[in-house]
Amino acid sequence: KNLGRGYITMGNNSTVIAVANQKGGVGKTTTAVNLSCGLALRKKKVLLVDSDPQGNASSGVGVKAADRKKHLYQVLCGEAGAGDVIQSTNVKKLFVLPSKIDLVAAELELINQKNREKFLKKSLKPLLTEFDYIIVDCPPSLGLLTLNALTAAHSVLIPMQCEYYALEGLAQLISTIRSVKQSFNKKLYVEGLLLTMFDKRNRLSHQVAAEIHNHFGDQVFATRIPRNVRLSESPSHGKTIMEYDIKSTGAQAYSALAHEFLKRQV
Repeated sequence: KNLGRGYITMGNNSTVIAVANQKGGVGKTTTAVNLSCGLALRKKKVLLVDSDPQGNASSGVGVKAADRKKHLYQVLCGEAGAGDVIQSTNVKKLFVLPSKIDLVAAELELINQKNREKFLKKSLKPLLTEFDYIIVDCPPSLGLLTLNALTAAHSVLIPMQCEYYALEGLAQLISTIRSVKQSFNKKLYVEGLLLTMFDKRNRLSHQVAAEIHNHFGDQVFATRIPRNVRLSESPSHGKTIMEYDIKSTGAQAYSALAHEFLKRQV
């Protein structure tokens, strides 16, 4: 219960949101990419930080692996400033701090460093007056990269697939968020839980949604992200869903999420 929004005065600083869930395949990257785009289309200046060594968020906004000469690895290891690594995208007001598979090495290299959980926070500090929102796409694990994201963030957005094991592992994530809040980041709160891959014809989807609402009440976003073929196609074209097919149900859902998200910020 103490994971709800605290009273936070941001001044002119960015709001940093970590998109996290240690389960893979729940729509984390899809959400980070398309929420970022939805906010940028609403005239917010957004930085998408790809903190997953798979680099899918980077390619999802059109930044090819060959064009990522410098990326988050160099930033975390102190070889480059975050501002020097940021790239623009085809969406006006949307920028990306890309990553690549070498980021796996950062986890190993930072493990014995002092204050190892604060490297991302320190790296993003100079950018906090540059952007309205900084959205961090976390890897599907509760390792050091996710710990860094949670330490740097103001809030956590948790995408959850509408399937039988949805709540399994959530207790572990909530417990990690509690520990981070206690030890490293007193103001961290849960932005909300987002139901993804929702199939309205499937009774299980409705049962899982009801169970999550039962547990978390209004911390669950009213917007539900449907299963949508266009949504799964768009990353292979290096496009957000809004660029790929603005009329698709996936694009409409993420546009609604951006709207609901901004209403919660007021």
